[in-house]
Amino acid sequence: MARITLEDLERLGEDPADGDGSGSEDEREGEARLFAHWEAVASTHRVSLPRDMAGPIAQMARHRQAREPVPYVSLSQHGKCEATAYEERRYPAGKWACVTMGEPMYEQSISMSFMKLMRYICKENSVGCHLGMTVPVLNEIHLTKEGTELEREVLTAYYLPGEFQQNPPVPTDPEIHVTERAPLRVITRVFYGMTTEETILREISLFWELLGPTDTVLRETYIVASYENPSVPQRRNEIWFICRTE
Repeated sequence: MARITLEDLERLGEDPADGDGSGSEDEREGEARLFAHWEAVASTHRVSLPRDMAGPIAQMARHRQAREPVPYVSLSQHGKCEATAYEERRYPAGKWACVTMGEPMYEQSISMSFMKLMRYICKENSVGCHLGMTVPVLNEIHLTKEGTELEREVLTAYYLPGEFQQNPPVPTDPEIHVTERAPLRVITRVFYGMTTEETILREISLFWELLGPTDTVLRETYIVASYENPSVPQRRNEIWFICRTE
């Protein structure tokens, strides 16, 4: 797999000295290596990375430190062995840009949806500028009736930064829909690494063992919250159990 170093990312974060936007040879080399890294990651998900993703990928690298958290209120934390095992939160209503995909593999669906959202975030919107990244990105999933597999359809959602909540930029991609999502109460648990159907089903099972019998949360629909982009191997994720509305 291609490697990208911290030095490469630092160079990508600097503005071109001449201001003409063309970039130096080192910057172009760094962007090429960054694209190669993402391309290698995409291949593990059986997804082809289009060349036109080079620009959005470089922009995301430049703005990697400016990540706005999705607002929420922590309702309670439950520990085990002096560590937080899970947390209950309430998220307010807000506007999200959403894409729904139904590819054969979960990883393919979230990868293709995230590429669309990256284009929207970086420039392909009605204001024509970088909107800013928010975390986490949500992937809403559904279990089959047997509860042993994921349904193919996955909804991926990006929270609009605070400055765009009142007047969201319109996506140029017709498959992206900006919607107002209702307030949400969830019980969350952190896990790290790649997200595949296998790892997600395992984490859901482990969470149920930890939580114990309850009918206060949904059993067919869950959310996988991702805090880092797919190129990070040991990225932080959360499983969200969705509380039933009262």
